[in-house]
Amino acid sequence: MEKKILIAFIALLTLVSCEKVTLPFNEDQKKSEGNLITRAVPTNACTRINYAVYDMEGTRVKQVNQQLDDANFGTASFQLAEGNYFLVVVAHSSDGNPTMADPTCIKFTNAQGYSDTFLCSGDISIGDEPLDMNVTLERIVALCRFVTTDDYPADVKKMKFYYTGGSGAFDAYTGLGCVNSKQTMIFDVTDGQKQFDLYTFLHDIEGTIHLTVTALDDKDNVLNERTFDVPLYQNHITWLSGAFFNGSSTSSSTISGVNINTTWLGEHFITF
Repeated sequence: MEKKILIAFIALLTLVSCEKVTLPFNEDQKKSEGNLITRAVPTNACTRINYAVYDMEGTRVKQVNQQLDDANFGTASFQLAEGNYFLVVVAHSSDGNPTMADPTCIKFTNAQGYSDTFLCSGDISIGDEPLDMNVTLERIVALCRFVTTDDYPADVKKMKFYYTGGSGAFDAYTGLGCVNSKQTMIFDVTDGQKQFDLYTFLHDIEGTIHLTVTALDDKDNVLNERTFDVPLYQNHITWLSGAFFNGSSTSSSTISGVNINTTWLGEHFITF
């Protein structure tokens, strides 16, 4: 008979601290979840976590999707036959779960939206003994943070951001983008929002997106439009700011960064 072992692991997302926190469990939990339980406390880094296990040929054998209000958010367990597998854990805040049938192309869509995204992946081996894992996820996106510093004309109701050069999908083996995407984000600005976060997976640790920013009225008529070539870096923020409606100013760029896996590694500032 094929022997199966319970694998349980927890997604540890600590944007404020790298400390791992293990909580006690009671006898009822031991009985219901098997002889392997590990718990920790996720922070507000994400609203969804997706876990997938693949065989060594890349065929998905198990997947669990969790949302923030799930009672077991941050903890997952599987019954797996003895053998070698590839484990992928993805944390994000998109409006839906990514397509995870192929570990070389885990894909988000424009309809789901693009968000801060974290990944842990690697080979695991299931043998005679249960496998107990804590996993720490690393940020794999680059962020363009667009800020308009002037006031909106009265008829502007939406801001549309269309960008190419990045990817809406990533390869779980490398954490890098794997397709040439046409990404679109549209924001209602009737509340006066001035800052917009645009995420992408780069094809390398650095790259450039071609960004078109369009102001629209309530009937989607174009009121103003500008284009930018924006340099991006994985796990870095590039701030792109200026007077979108009232002209432009001299460009400048500064760089600073810290090498902490729960914090953006650096920030770059560009004024238009």
